[in-house]
Amino acid sequence: MNILGYLQKIGRALMVPVAVLPAAAILMGIGYWIDPNGWGGGSPVAAFLIKAGAAIIDSMPVLFAVGVAYGMSKDKDGSAALAGLVGFLVVTTLLSPGAVAQIKGIPADQVPAAFAKISNQFVGILCGVIAAELYNRFSSVELHKALAFFSGRRLVPIVTSVVMIVVSFILMAVWPVIYGGLVSFGESIVSLGSTGAGIYAFFNRLLIPVGLHHALNSVFWFDVAGINDIPNFLGGQSSIDAGKGIVGVTGMYQAGFFPIMMFGLPGAALAIYHSAKKENKEKVASIMIAAAFAAFFTGVTEPLEFSFMFVAPVLYVIHALLTGLSVFIAASMQWIAGFGFSAGLVDMVLSSRNPLATHWYMLLVQGLVFFGLYYVVFRAVIVKFNLKTPGREDDEAVPAQAQTTDRTELARQYLEVLGGQENLVTIDACITRLRLTLKDRSIVDERKLKALGAAGVVKLGEQNLQVILGPLAEIIAGEMKALR
Repeated sequence: MNILGYLQKIGRALMVPVAVLPAAAILMGIGYWIDPNGWGGGSPVAAFLIKAGAAIIDSMPVLFAVGVAYGMSKDKDGSAALAGLVGFLVVTTLLSPGAVAQIKGIPADQVPAAFAKISNQFVGILCGVIAAELYNRFSSVELHKALAFFSGRRLVPIVTSVVMIVVSFILMAVWPVIYGGLVSFGESIVSLGSTGAGIYAFFNRLLIPVGLHHALNSVFWFDVAGINDIPNFLGGQSSIDAGKGIVGVTGMYQAGFFPIMMFGLPGAALAIYHSAKKENKEKVASIMIAAAFAAFFTGVTEPLEFSFMFVAPVLYVIHALLTGLSVFIAASMQWIAGFGFSAGLVDMVLSSRNPLATHWYMLLVQGLVFFGLYYVVFRAVIVKFNLKTPGREDDEAVPAQAQTTDRTELARQYLEVLGGQENLVTIDACITRLRLTLKDRSIVDERKLKALGAAGVVKLGEQNLQVILGPLAEIIAGEMKALR
């Protein structure tokens, strides 16, 4: 597997732990609605909900270790997740400041500050990846009869604990350097203030096609380089009290996405619809309405983005630039809202009573402006350059939504178009994408995939293929596996 393919595999696995964030956002969001000023001090119910949500947010590093190990394991077995947990516990214990001082024989106050931050998402991901690889290698090993009890899956946590001792000694030397580099990168962006936020958002969108935006997000949204924007925002008053949340600043790497996802992209959808040929408008409308609703309500934008990402790349670059502009404006004006899942209506409503949400309603005004901006720019560029967006194709039918509602039958049709069971090496999915490894990718008919309802197709390396299905992705992946 090439490097890009491996990185997309990690990106897919990251969606397992990230998927728990909506639970934290909902619990804490409702808590702040009940008691926005007292952080639960004035309401036991609010305190109960906020503390419950904080339990998830505060445990993100270990959730990353467990989730990535599970997500990257070959058969999604719980033993891989257990190995991820074991690995994380070994590394974070051996590299805790007290342990480092004891191992090196130095006073505690001479231990590099990096080791105080060893429990973070970066280390969680590293432990998860190593544990998954060890599981994939050793889960089928059979030991001598005298040790038969420890064969197979039971062997993996044991091997992981030993390997992680070696990893810990390596990290003891390199972690301060890695941490220093991450902090410097984060600080260089932070030092740019709202401009840095805009630059981050621009690259966030550019990495969407290959599914590697999660790696960039982890630097700004979690505690990899000390920014930790999402947990600090969701912490609300507790973050303010602890000096981790700054009103008007915390949330700046999130807020500007709301005008784009709730308004800008629906404006683009309307432009694509109005630019379609008359005979194709009805079909295009069904696709654009569904995609725009998903973007507005939940913040899931990939079905819409992939409708023009490859057929009109210039539009996608414009989209990335406008996203950067939106995040820059929101950060500059200190119009702040945050999310636990994505920048849709649900998260905006839940975050609106958070004490760190400032002038959040102005994001709606900004959104209306960006709706018009996206509509005017997209329609002008489509017409000016005669871009082949949905409904403007010369010789291809407009991709239609799948005709069947039977998920098993739909999965069977996807299998057939992908070359049959014998052509699939691995089948997986994240929130919106089938992520596949194929023996022969050349036999896949992309037009038929789109006819079944795929919003787009991404090729990585020689064997990896991503099929954009929206929220159906995980369901179809499960059905495809069941049919194998």
